Amino acid sequence: MTSLLTAAPGTCARFGVAVLFAALADFLFYGQPVGITLFLFGMTLAAAAAAIQPSALSAGRVWFKPVALLVGLLPVLENVGALSVAIGLAALAGFALSLVGRLRRGFARIAGQVALFLLAAPFRFVHDFFRWRKAARRLGLRRIRFAAIAVWIMPLTLGAVFLALFGTANPVIEYWLSLIDLHALLDLIQLPRLAFWLVVLAGVWAFLRPRPPRLLHRIARRAAPVPVSGVTTTTKPAKAIENIFGKAAILRALVVFNILFAMQTALDATYLWGGIALPDGLTYAAYAHRGAYPLIVTALLAAGFVLAALRPGSATSSDPFIRRLVYVWVAQNIVLVISSILRLELYVGIYALTYWRVAAFVWMGLVAAGLALIIARIALGKSNEWLLSANLLTLSATLYACSFINFGALIANYNVEHSFEMTGHGSKLDFWYLRSLGSSARPALDRFLAQQVRTNAASVSPYRGLVRLLGQDEARYRAAQENWRAWSFRDWRLLRTLDTAIPFVVPQGSEPFAPGR
Repeated sequence: MTSLLTAAPGTCARFGVAVLFAALADFLFYGQPVGITLFLFGMTLAAAAAAIQPSALSAGRVWFKPVALLVGLLPVLENVGALSVAIGLAALAGFALSLVGRLRRGFARIAGQVALFLLAAPFRFVHDFFRWRKAARRLGLRRIRFAAIAVWIMPLTLGAVFLALFGTANPVIEYWLSLIDLHALLDLIQLPRLAFWLVVLAGVWAFLRPRPPRLLHRIARRAAPVPVSGVTTTTKPAKAIENIFGKAAILRALVVFNILFAMQTALDATYLWGGIALPDGLTYAAYAHRGAYPLIVTALLAAGFVLAALRPGSATSSDPFIRRLVYVWVAQNIVLVISSILRLELYVGIYALTYWRVAAFVWMGLVAAGLALIIARIALGKSNEWLLSANLLTLSATLYACSFINFGALIANYNVEHSFEMTGHGSKLDFWYLRSLGSSARPALDRFLAQQVRTNAASVSPYRGLVRLLGQDEARYRAAQENWRAWSFRDWRLLRTLDTAIPFVVPQGSEPFAPGR
């Protein structure tokens, strides 16, 4: 408790800095579009946190922390989205914790610390405030604060009386007082804006005074076993579990699982890739779609079984035959995931690409990588913590790379290039879905419309309304980009593309466009 009071000057300085950042956030974000301002705010907040902890940057490799922070904030500079903001917050949290030397070793532990820090960040300010009040009461500072306030009661009260008398006696002072509009001052106090300030203040405070939550330490202390010397007991439930999940049971399970997975792989090879005719009433698209997601669940369950069966130091993990069966089974799971990816690719080739299907591709790739890491853990004799760190590192690298990919443009380009109108097979282009992707889909739609005019100018009349709507969308997009706060590197590239593109014009004299035609 007393640490908060002994560091009172530093606490007051942090509070003042937090208030300044709330004012800066009001200028940058309140009622404004979000773009490069988020990157600038993050860099400024990191600089303030480093200035408050100057000794943190005097250690070895002083360049590593700022460079790592900059790399983490680059996705926000590319484009502001949920993924890039999450990556930026994680980078800021890691940077703030590193300044106070609270980061632990190991990627999995760091990820857990950062996650708990961000979850507790909104409540850190309230927690510190009540701790300070409680400590102040214990040390009797409440009376000191009341005395400090009481000495101003009489001067301010008599001062207000004298000012009112001077206003009555002096026309100039009376005129100055008449300029003060109390109603206008009250109108300036906006509850939504006040709430915005409080939210920013609470969020900034956590980064200016970074403290990792002690939840993990409390859980570890409560979960720590109490050793009892000289006592060895084996209960009946433990024996039952040993019989169910023992070496003999795991060996038989691996044999059965390998047979089942081999059968599933053979069916895929026969019907999906071998070209054998399917049973009546079943299409290849339905076969591909129905199996894509359940097979991923199967692979995840298999991964959980392998981790439980081959715990480090267990009898099963040291048996060579069981290890070979596990290698074969995990390899079959990887083949199963690859088959799921190919199934989804066939389905997308018929029914086009969407955000959810792109996410499914990414998820399946991560599952395949996780299975490969399981084999590496068994072969190298690593711990489950190593496996968790490796998977988190793979996930982080994948999400970081995805933050630089313009999935809206990717989906629009794919759907245009593989549409029925462009290729003669597949599904017709869903204009309304591509329009919902935002301005990123505009270049692909322009290319599609230009191709339709070149190939069949007589049938372009249905696109007249679409062109009008796209023009309205572009006008709103350009108007929003006129505010410097909305700038991002992706929007800058898109504006250059739109500026150099030749405007598309539908020939006149055709019937108007109607939605759904």
